[in-house]
This record gives sequence, C-alpha cells and structure tokens, in this order.
Amino acid sequence: MVNYGQETERTYERAGFGAPVRRGTRPAILVVDLTRGFTEPGFPSGADLTDVVGAVGELIDGARPAEVPVVFTTISYTPAEASGDAVTWLDKARGMRSLVEGSDEVALDPRLPYGTRDLTVVKKGASAFFGTSLAALLTGLGCDTVLVCGATTSGCVRATAVDAVQSGFSVLVPRECVGDRAAGPHEASLFDIQAKYGDVIGLKEAVDYLQTLTGRTA
Repeated sequence: MVNYGQETERTYERAGFGAPVRRGTRPAILVVDLTRGFTEPGFPSGADLTDVVGAVGELIDGARPAEVPVVFTTISYTPAEASGDAVTWLDKARGMRSLVEGSDEVALDPRLPYGTRDLTVVKKGASAFFGTSLAALLTGLGCDTVLVCGATTSGCVRATAVDAVQSGFSVLVPRECVGDRAAGPHEASLFDIQAKYGDVIGLKEAVDYLQTLTGRTA
C-alpha cells in the first residue's frame, strides 16, 4: 500500500478514522463486476485482472466448507439504455456503452469458480446496492459482514463498500481480490476504504477468517 506520510496518518488518526470493523459470524462474499469486459484488456473497459480473478477463486474455495454465500454482480444494459440518454453515467463513462446484455463483455470471467448455489445481481450503476435487491438479499441470508472483491477498486468496488457499510454490514476488502486499470486510483481508494468504510486485509487473513466459521444451518 502507498505510504501517504506520517502527517497524513496523524491527520486521519486525530480525526478518529481507521478503527477496525467487527468480523461477523455470517459473512458473504460479494464479487463485483469480474466480467470479461473488465477482466480482459481487449475490451474498452477492460484490464488484465488475471491475478485478481485467481485470488478471488482462492477466497471462494476457502469459503465453501462453511457454506458462505457468494454473490456475483454484473453491469448489463439493454440496447436502448446503452445507446440512448436514459443512463446519465454513460455520458461520463462512454466506454461502458459496450456492456450490452447478452454480449461477451457482460459474461462472468470463465475462470471464476461459479457454483450452482451462487447468486447473481444485475446492476446499472457503480454500487452493487444502488437500484438492486442486494441489501434485501443479504438480509434475507442473515449476513452481517461482506467481503467485497472485484473491479474496479476506484469505481464499483469503492461505491459498493460505501453503500455496504451504510446498509449496516461490516466491510472487509481483501487486497489481492480487487483491481483497477491504474495503480494510483487503486491505492488511493484502498487508503480511503481503510480509513472510513472497512478493513483492507490480506487474502490469507480473509481465508483464515472464513475457515474459522462452521457450516450454515439456515
């Protein structure tokens, strides 16, 4: 992680930021937008996120014995939404107009260990919570903690982390399980998440936490 200097650290500490969050007993793994349009550099919004995909796979495999719910998200627009003025965000992020339902871009990366009991949420905006049933879904599953993974760190991951804590969930972000198109925004966003919204932890710590849990009975 980028060292922002002692003065910055003292400023945030003095403001009361950076305290650790509670680790609940009913976590869920939320995999944000690891679709081909984001994980493969050949697409307009893509980058080579091979390492991130591999780390997320390791995290999910570590969670299977405890039957931790896994929720994948994808951004997908109808042809009318992608080509028209209905989604204001696309005026700013024009490269995402190619994320049309049914296209290769919106398909989950095939390297991910998607299981038959895993869930998928389709979204139109940055946060996985905005305009979706995600909060109700996690509440229905009895979850108290969300491990946020995916892409991009400075966009949809950060927005999802903010909305997750605002929705009452503890937020953990395994560092190796998130990625971005550039290092600067990635590191700045991890700093921001750690300071204000959740704990940025290592993959090993995340897997160790999940492996302390027992299987779900509900």
